[in-house]
Amino acid sequence: MTSEDLALEGVSADLAVHYVRAGWLKRLARGVYMRPDAALQRDPSLWLLQRQIPGLHVGGKTALDWHGVRHYVSQVPKLQLYGLKSARLPAWFTDYFPAEYHRKQLFSSDATATGMKHVGPFEGRANGPNVSSPERAFLELMSEVGVRQPLAEARELAESAYGLRASVLGELLRECTNVKTVRLGLQLGRELTLPWAKKLDPASLPAGADRPWVSRTNEGLLVLKK
Repeated sequence: MTSEDLALEGVSADLAVHYVRAGWLKRLARGVYMRPDAALQRDPSLWLLQRQIPGLHVGGKTALDWHGVRHYVSQVPKLQLYGLKSARLPAWFTDYFPAEYHRKQLFSSDATATGMKHVGPFEGRANGPNVSSPERAFLELMSEVGVRQPLAEARELAESAYGLRASVLGELLRECTNVKTVRLGLQLGRELTLPWAKKLDPASLPAGADRPWVSRTNEGLLVLKK
């Protein structure tokens, strides 16, 4: 809870200090508190961060994992978090929950947090953390290839993403501002003969000019044809 939350319950800043000294509250950081007799929980903590960082949501590889799209289970998986503004995750959060935060505006509708498409509370739970849909998470993963995401792993995850909805994927692809993401998503879909790939019309998607898209990565040259 924050100082603002406490104030709504009639607990002033001075009273909060008294509660901390008395052991009735535990101070995590300036203006952030928790019950001393409770373990810090991931989802309420994410919900609090959402109030502080515009557009913060669980995305990419983590969101795919939460939706059941995975090829292995990491022993200590890092939460992949995305948002619209530059920010640093507080130590009180990352000390408990290993995580990485990336500023990303991958779609034209991402200009504001309220305009972001296919991001919402996980499993529709009240006050649940915002999570990308499987389709959005897939494209967020594609956008990381060659930057922080190995292509081989992305390909393996794509192989498990056969249940993506072509209608949602098409909607997001039409708004995608990153040519690499569009081309790589389509290319893997075709190579792996995924059901949704057959339902997409590449001619209607922003795949850029006719020349190949080329980038040097740790795994070698990444060449994506239109």
